[in-house]
Parts: sequence; C-alpha cells; structure tokens
Amino acid sequence: MRESEELKMFRKSVRQFGEREILPHVEEWEEQGSFPKELYLKAAEQGLLGIRVPEKFGGAGLDYGYSMALAEELCWSQSMGVVISLMMHAEIATPLIDALGNEEQKREYLPDAVLGKKIAGLGITEPGFGSDVASISTTARLEGDHYVLNGSKTFITNGATADVLIVVAKSDPNAGHKGLSLFLVPTQTKGYSVGRRLSKLGNRTSDTTEIHFEECHIPRSALLGEAGRGFYYIMHNFQAERLVGAALSCGMSQMMWEDGLRYAKERMIFKRPVAEYQIWQHEFAQLRAEITSCRALTYQAVDLLNHGENASELIAMAKLLACELAEKVATRMLQVHGGYGYMEEYAIARHYRDVRLMTIGGGTTEVMREIIAKGFMK
Repeated sequence: MRESEELKMFRKSVRQFGEREILPHVEEWEEQGSFPKELYLKAAEQGLLGIRVPEKFGGAGLDYGYSMALAEELCWSQSMGVVISLMMHAEIATPLIDALGNEEQKREYLPDAVLGKKIAGLGITEPGFGSDVASISTTARLEGDHYVLNGSKTFITNGATADVLIVVAKSDPNAGHKGLSLFLVPTQTKGYSVGRRLSKLGNRTSDTTEIHFEECHIPRSALLGEAGRGFYYIMHNFQAERLVGAALSCGMSQMMWEDGLRYAKERMIFKRPVAEYQIWQHEFAQLRAEITSCRALTYQAVDLLNHGENASELIAMAKLLACELAEKVATRMLQVHGGYGYMEEYAIARHYRDVRLMTIGGGTTEVMREIIAKGFMK
C-alpha cells in the first residue's frame, strides 16, 4: 500500500498528537472514567476533526485514506476509549450531517463540529434492539411545526458529552422500516435527558449513557434528510462506522504486537529472552502475517469507497476479520507478559478489555457473517 508523502506526514502528526496529548493522562482518565472536553479543541487545532468535511465548512476535504490513518495512528495513544469518542464525533456523526444536511443545517453544525465546539453523537441503539434497526420503538410525532420525540436509547457513545445527537425514530409507526427518520436533536432541548452513565468492561474513558425523550419538542427543520429514509441512511452510514472499526482493530493489533515483541525481547525465561524461543518467534510471525492481511483488506475497501463504489460486503469482511484478530492479538500478547499481563499496571490488561468491544459495536461478528452470506446466497 503506497502512500503519498502528505499522508505519511499526516500519520506522523496524528501519532505525535496521541502520544503528547493523550498518553500521559491515560491512567488518570481511565480512573475517572472520562476525559476533558478540551481535548476536542486540541484535536481540532491539529486538524483531526474534519478530515472529510468540505473546506467551505472548515474541513480538509480529504478522503477515507486519511480517516483510516487517523484511526490507526491514534491507537498509539493507548487509550481506545478516548479514540472511540473522538472517532464517533469526527468520522461517524459529523460526516452524516455533511452527507444529509441541507445548507442551513450544515452551516449551523459543521463549522463548530470541525472546531471541536459542538460535539456530535449518534442515537440508534435501544434497550432490546441493537443491530435490528428496523425494530426501534422511539417515536417522532408530527404536531404542526414540531416533532415530538418519546422513547429511550442506550449504549450511546458521547452520551454525556454531545451537544447534538443524531436520533433515529419512527415518524410513521405504521410503515415499518420505511417509517424511520433521522433528526438533529440539541442535547439542551426540553424533554431530552441523559440517563445512567453505564459501567463498562473496557473503554472506560469513553462516556456511554442512556438517553431519554419525554415529549421532547424539536422543530420540523430538525429533520435530517428525507422523512422515511432513516433506515437506508443508517445502513449506508454503517459502512463508515464499520470501516472505522476495522481500522481501529488493525491499529490496536499493530500497536499491541510491537509492544509485545519489545517486551518479549526484554523478558528473560531460563536465562534467555522470550523472543529467542522458536515457539514465540512463530507466534509473532503468524500474527504479523494476519495483521498485514487485514490491513490490506481494509484498504481495499477504502479504495472502493474513495471511488464511490459499494463496499458493504468487503467492509463486512474487513470488520469481521480485523476485529476478531484484535482479540486474538490481545490474548497472545497478554500471554507473552505472563503473570504481569494480568496486572492492571501493564497496559496490555487494559487493551485486552478494550478490544473486546470491536466484535460487538457497529454490528456484531454474527451480523457481519450474515451480510457476507447474503452476497453469495442471492
């Protein structure tokens, strides 16, 4: 995968940002379960929050290759929770406003989103409904010039931080999946409330909450895109979210592999470094081959997207393999550390917990297999 000098420089600047602004604070933020909102402002100064947003709205107007580099290189900050929150805002929610918003909506939200002044999130998952988007129960009742939202969301990344949430709700309860619409909901709106802050196995620095809507009135102009097209918008947006998941998994795998190899060269067993034992050399060799393969598959999907082609099946393959690989790498690198890998003072223990999300979020591994199977069962 040949990269331009500009992309190589971008990678270097992203990694330096993570190592400078995130890495020194990881333990503190992990303990408190959050990170300062000012980090978004610092990321904006570095040009990390509007990569694919057009220049006229303050973005860089670049392609998915830069988005994937952002995801991979931020992993070297060693705080996947922080990275997930940044990526939700910059690469999943904000581009959705750019793709579907009218001129007024774009001017209202995009410049501030790129500057880190307005944080965006995505409200899809509900209690009892995850990947089955068509079955959500939150409603949007049209009354004159307003929609009235009622219902609840859960597992919402940036739930306590967001200034605006893109919410999917039933605007026509009798139309099935064709009755879903998207809405831009400012989080200070009356009737909007943040519920429990959820305690998670990993990614503890990323705030994840429940959201409740009780007679929440939003103007008719808050409709994002066309009414009744919400299901299709979300399905299309899953491409970007799942590609981010694949890229994050590749980045985490590479980072864990390199840290594990460094430790294996230092740790002595029977007066020899672990890395000198053939069994571990072969283990590292196998993982290196698999990481390289997953990256190649992920960037093949990136190339399709950059050329405006449908990449949903290839992205499902990339997410399936890369996310499962991240779990495998975490398990083996923890084993390299022996008993120390089981201690929280070593970063691999946190990575082991954090990467477990990847085969779940953005569509489970099982759903990825269903998507791939549909391609050859037609």
